[in-house]
Amino acid sequence: MLDKLNLHGKVGIITGGAGLLGKKHTEAIIEAGGIPVLSDIDEDAANRGADQLRQKYGKDVIGVRMDVTSRQSIMEVRDGLLEKFSKIDFLINNAAIDAKVTGDAKGTAFSRFEHFSEEAWDIELAVGLKGAFLCSQIFGKMMADAGSGVILNISSDLGIISPDQRIYRKEGLREDEQPVKPVTYSVIKHGLIGLTKYLATYWADRGVRVNALCLGGVYNNQPDDFVKRLSNLIPMGRMAHIDEYKAAVLFLISDASSYMTGSALIIDGGRTCW
Repeated sequence: MLDKLNLHGKVGIITGGAGLLGKKHTEAIIEAGGIPVLSDIDEDAANRGADQLRQKYGKDVIGVRMDVTSRQSIMEVRDGLLEKFSKIDFLINNAAIDAKVTGDAKGTAFSRFEHFSEEAWDIELAVGLKGAFLCSQIFGKMMADAGSGVILNISSDLGIISPDQRIYRKEGLREDEQPVKPVTYSVIKHGLIGLTKYLATYWADRGVRVNALCLGGVYNNQPDDFVKRLSNLIPMGRMAHIDEYKAAVLFLISDASSYMTGSALIIDGGRTCW
């Protein structure tokens, strides 16, 4: 059964690969013998991330600049990879703009729905949702034409439930000044699950499997009060460790999940049970 987790010779592209979790997704591919293409809109960050992982593992890691909101940029990367490898075996749609819970010194909470700007809405949906659509359209068609492939959309526990805005509250602020998780995060993460189900049925007869991974919050030195509030919402009583999703990513992009498509795998310490 362990052979099914082997990615030897398989080529996969990770969007937003220079980010915190993007690098971990890339590590999962390397450790299973695959060939990762770490893409990011920041070319320097993509190359640095690839260099770091190349040095760490002594394996081939490719860093490329790709703007997931640009069809032309994606097609240029596709053409380059086709020339080099003649195939793409899997795509991990990971790119996103980190939706900040924000406010200013005057108490205006720009993340609140009433204040949230059209510009922020357009930019964040363009990266998190349109980007997944375009990459799936361009790389997914390659897979469908080849008769096999996997698309993995990185969603969230907040693609299943709504944010509990109480964990972001600040003492001394009026209700209309309280910071909240922005609406875009929920819309994007719910939307990725909808895209997953659509594509899973659309390409089921072409050998392309499509699943979503719904992640809980990852501990990354957040403020203690926030960590405590969030941990109180999680039955396991803690946030995820940075490496705890790698095995799930490998499972979903490998033949170990060969009879799984259109699913949203939730790994959140039990948060969505409550």
